[in-house]
Amino acid sequence: MQRDEYRRMAALEESMWWYRALHAGVLQRLQRLGPAAGSRLLDAGCGTGGFLLYLKLSGMPILPQGVEYDAEAAALARDKTSLPVAVGSVNGLAYADASFDTIVSNDVLGHAAVDEAAALAEFHRCLVPGGRLLLSLPAYAWMASGHDRHVHNVRRYTATGARVALERAGFQVEAAGYWNSLLFPLMLLHRLTTGQAQQESDVKPFPPLLDRVFFAVTALERALARLGLGLPFGGSVWVQARKP
Repeated sequence: MQRDEYRRMAALEESMWWYRALHAGVLQRLQRLGPAAGSRLLDAGCGTGGFLLYLKLSGMPILPQGVEYDAEAAALARDKTSLPVAVGSVNGLAYADASFDTIVSNDVLGHAAVDEAAALAEFHRCLVPGGRLLLSLPAYAWMASGHDRHVHNVRRYTATGARVALERAGFQVEAAGYWNSLLFPLMLLHRLTTGQAQQESDVKPFPPLLDRVFFAVTALERALARLGLGLPFGGSVWVQARKP
């Protein structure tokens, strides 16, 4: 991504509703898996460390670390979290086979610099047998907009398409679906109108009341997810997969 985008991310990912909703949703799915105390987790493409910090503050007794392609972003993540964050590419991870019990990767596979097949092969290699992969991915190719161009995102997914890609890489997909579903009509309206011509990303401060309302809607969606309820569409895809 452009350097100013990383800096904007670093400034906003602890406060902006979308990041907080993303991190809360991933943590909810991770908690449902119940990783053992002391298990090893890699945030692959961790950016400036927002999810790593959220995970650390959750008190979950696991051992998280990150890897990030951009050296400045990796340094910001280390400073923010005091956790190990390496500089490297998900296309070729500098870890031994079976190094991690869980790998999390949020909005990384769609990036122009990422080779999808190579990254998935690396995730598979670096997981222990029985290890889990949790992905969050941007949804629907027809939803691409100025935001995607600005952050160099070139691939969007459906739940079915993501499932096929992971199965091709040797994973057993345990569950897949969508999130940010209740706000999807507003996202759709924005992306298909003014979003096409915008010259910046969607990462920006929101009016405080609107930010609180949007986050409350995503909190309702997470509550429904705990009951096993979800909608067959949304702004993002989530996938939970297992290395056999």
